[in-house]
Amino acid sequence: MENGLQKNHLKAYGITFWTLELGFKAQWLLNYEGGAFLLEYTQETENECKVRGVSYEVISDLKAELILEEISSPSKNMEAVLLEKAPKIAVYSPKDKLPWDDAVTMVLTYAEIPFDIIYDEEVLNDKLLLYEWLHLHHEDFTGQYGKFYGAYKTAPWYIEEKKRLESLSADLGYSKVSQEKLAVAQKIRDYVIGGGFMFAMCSATDSFDIALAADGVDICETMFDGNPSEANYQSKIDYNKTFAFTGFDLERSPIVYEFSDIDMTRKRKIIRTSDYFSLMNYSAKWDPIPTMLCQNHTNLVKGFMGQTTSFDSRLIKPTILIMGENKTNGEARYIHGTKGKGMFTFYGGHDPEDYSHRVGDPKTELDLHPNSPGYRLILNNVLFPAAKKKKQKT
Repeated sequence: MENGLQKNHLKAYGITFWTLELGFKAQWLLNYEGGAFLLEYTQETENECKVRGVSYEVISDLKAELILEEISSPSKNMEAVLLEKAPKIAVYSPKDKLPWDDAVTMVLTYAEIPFDIIYDEEVLNDKLLLYEWLHLHHEDFTGQYGKFYGAYKTAPWYIEEKKRLESLSADLGYSKVSQEKLAVAQKIRDYVIGGGFMFAMCSATDSFDIALAADGVDICETMFDGNPSEANYQSKIDYNKTFAFTGFDLERSPIVYEFSDIDMTRKRKIIRTSDYFSLMNYSAKWDPIPTMLCQNHTNLVKGFMGQTTSFDSRLIKPTILIMGENKTNGEARYIHGTKGKGMFTFYGGHDPEDYSHRVGDPKTELDLHPNSPGYRLILNNVLFPAAKKKKQKT
């Protein structure tokens, strides 16, 4: 998996996932040759690598033992993690969304990793219990329809989307979209607390936390829910209910394409050619979880925009790991935390290979980006729940 040696990093994850589904053995060699996978040899696996265009090397049992011995040395910042079982994956997304509307859906499809699409009905009916890993599509959990009102209130797609969400909320027994989305967010919160793994990108990150913090508080203006917001609602926000963010101020204007000051999109002073973020280095033996989530063939990843591009580092709770950041700009791009028995990862931006994705832009062709470091971070999270859990060292 080193840079220049692996022809298709993204599909390599798909091969590993496929072997787990078939019951074969696999190990993730953290920090060894860019985070290589050691798979049990079968002719079927070798043929599948050829078909999918994944680079591989057939090694002897002796060489495998020598590699594992090297990795186990206390002087090496490496670790071999056993991958036990392919996790069952759910993508929270409207059923009518196209695959390229969401980077995770797109890379899962490209890597040939199976997943189910679920939405509000399934979440509210406790179908999340069937899955080990959940991704949140670029959703607005605050009931403000993505804050697209200012630019798109007369666009047919916006009008239809608003009608669809209002109809769905009514069918599910809620008088407002904001109330229904809060109920969904709380179900997802409970799923994580119970031991689930949750991954979110772009506006699903901050809008999720904002919805939880605004429980019982009307933050929506008349064009969103039919009545004005509460007076002084900012003072009623409860940061104790959030996963990752604290001390943030909400954006009151309904015509501003922004939820709060968590997002750095409008505050960042950085040009495209200099837009990169660095991945943190962790001890593979002592901190295997963030080490897994940061596996890559480069520590410097190209930045990319989104409605929520990145997170103001000052507004992140001290218990949260900042795994990818641009320190010069004071922004975090990739963060991780625990909630109850479960874990979550937030990743800023919309599409790692589409710098300034806008409504109506053409889809990204991942065949042109098979070695994308930005997309590889997503797949680290997909494979992470397959790892055998070890007691943390103290």
